[in-house]
Amino acid sequence: MRVSRLHDPFLRGQLAIAALFLSLGFQYATWAARIPAIKADLDLSAAEVGVLLMAAGVGAAVSFPAVAWLMRRLGSRRLGLLSQLGLALLLLALAAAPNYPVALLVMCADGVLVGCLNVAMNAQGSALETRHERNTMAKLHATFSAGSLLAALLASGMTAATGSVAAHFGVAVVLLAALGAAARTGLLDEEAPADRAGEPVADGKPARRRWTLPSSLTLWMCCAMVFGTVAEGAMNDWSALYLEDIAEASAELAPLGIAVVSGMMVVARLFADGWRARWGDGRVVLLGSAVAATGLALALVSGGVAPALAGFACMGLGIAAVTPCVYAAAARQGSDALTLVAAMGTTGLLAGPPLIGFIAGASNLAWGMGAVAASAGAVALCSTRIRWTPAPAPADEAATPA
Repeated sequence: MRVSRLHDPFLRGQLAIAALFLSLGFQYATWAARIPAIKADLDLSAAEVGVLLMAAGVGAAVSFPAVAWLMRRLGSRRLGLLSQLGLALLLLALAAAPNYPVALLVMCADGVLVGCLNVAMNAQGSALETRHERNTMAKLHATFSAGSLLAALLASGMTAATGSVAAHFGVAVVLLAALGAAARTGLLDEEAPADRAGEPVADGKPARRRWTLPSSLTLWMCCAMVFGTVAEGAMNDWSALYLEDIAEASAELAPLGIAVVSGMMVVARLFADGWRARWGDGRVVLLGSAVAATGLALALVSGGVAPALAGFACMGLGIAAVTPCVYAAAARQGSDALTLVAAMGTTGLLAGPPLIGFIAGASNLAWGMGAVAASAGAVALCSTRIRWTPAPAPADEAATPA
């Protein structure tokens, strides 16, 4: 007899972990949407806004030692819930920041908590896959994008209703509190079995571990994550400008670049878990990144608006499953590997857009976008050096007699 969906432990865990992914996307897009208002309230220059944005990325990038220690100390369940709550409260702190130095400290702390939640929620997702032998990481990452969309809609409505950042962030905190409460009921209490593999045990407790140098496998995962997030972040930041300046699209068409990339990524992530079950993570990453690199490169060579949009669609479709698959592979190597790979992902998101801007400044944006295509190609090369664990088939398929 089939278990009722309301009592299905996999579904309960999936929804709880999805609440964490949704929270991270929602919190990030909430404060990002009010940057113009924060700039005006604190009387910031464009350069100061750039440093403020960089502070969050720097906080996330340097949080690796603390996150690794907290994961071992608290476990992914408690770390995820505490960091989700902390990110909600930081919205109130940012709204109340009296001056620029305080805002910088708030954004740096935000980056650290983003690093904590990023690692914890991906560890929970991997543990859920391992425990139930069913794929879900790609769908979980799709809910992150859904959280960003929800935050954008809320920001639009609140901006029309009131100019108060504090009122907007207050409503956002209430929603984040509801998501935290929903997550608490279904998160897994234990780490993935692989996370404890190889740890000596004494008196029923894992022995204290010393930090060791990452393995070559972990380093290849880091490289794949860096190149994948460089491509993902740069497409979001530079696609509209490429359409307007290089492809000579109208001002009305230029925003379609971001819409095409983001839309294809959400759709691909909704279907990617099925692809993983059918072909395995390694093949999905290899073929996907190859499609992304080839599609964008051909679009750049062809020129024009229509080829550009087609190339952007290929990039969104192909790169969407890279981060879910790499996170899942890293989680199987333990919390330290997952934390390091997550930190490298943040580094890619932080360094990617400025790097593309530097290349564009030295030549033009067509060459900068060519570097994005090269980054996707580098993911394909890195994927061949990773020992991928084939994802288990879905339970209903596994039960089907041959």
